[in-house]
Amino acid sequence: MSKISIAIDGPASAGKSTVAKILAKDLGYIYLDTGAMYRAITYAALKSNCDLASEEAIAKLLPTTMITFKQTEQGQLVFINDEDVTEAIRKPDVTNAVSQVAAQAAVRTDLVRRQRAFGEEGGIVMDGRDIGTAVLPNAEVKIFLVASVVERAERRYKENIENGIETDFETLKKEIEDRDYKDTTRKISPLVQAEDAVKIDTTGMGIAEVVSAIKDQVTLKMDKKR
Repeated sequence: MSKISIAIDGPASAGKSTVAKILAKDLGYIYLDTGAMYRAITYAALKSNCDLASEEAIAKLLPTTMITFKQTEQGQLVFINDEDVTEAIRKPDVTNAVSQVAAQAAVRTDLVRRQRAFGEEGGIVMDGRDIGTAVLPNAEVKIFLVASVVERAERRYKENIENGIETDFETLKKEIEDRDYKDTTRKISPLVQAEDAVKIDTTGMGIAEVVSAIKDQVTLKMDKKR
């Protein structure tokens, strides 16, 4: 049976990447972390001391910033050219700047082109902010994950503590609220639920429960294709 494309969208820390990785592994699909791609460009811009408000300056980085993924026993690694940036792109400086970089037309056009190329063959799970609306508008299964700001802040706080990053909880809440505003109000591909996406509120849900809920939607779609 032919494999399908699965698009998972939602705000920051709604659990997209976590469940997408598990889902892809369980289904034997490829996982493409689009958020990591935007973070990689942001990291490259910060490292090059680019003016983040200058679309022209960041656009010049795009042709020489090759982003690749590698699956290992420790999980999926992210590379910029030959540099492993898996941990670096999750640091607070990148997290707080990525919305500004991701909102730029040149960046989105370039990365959407790359993402579509990955998704052409199907058998892929892709997560981000505009996968179901802009990147893979014809994806057979579209999921929109949400969660309360408090719960998302708690997840980010726990993640930071585990990675040895000291952060203030109230600051995290404010950063997530600011990120939501930027993502939903940007002019280019704003965060919005696709009309044919299934909304899942992950507040109070465990990871296994969320994965199971998405698998139910995949099963429904596959049954219809039989």
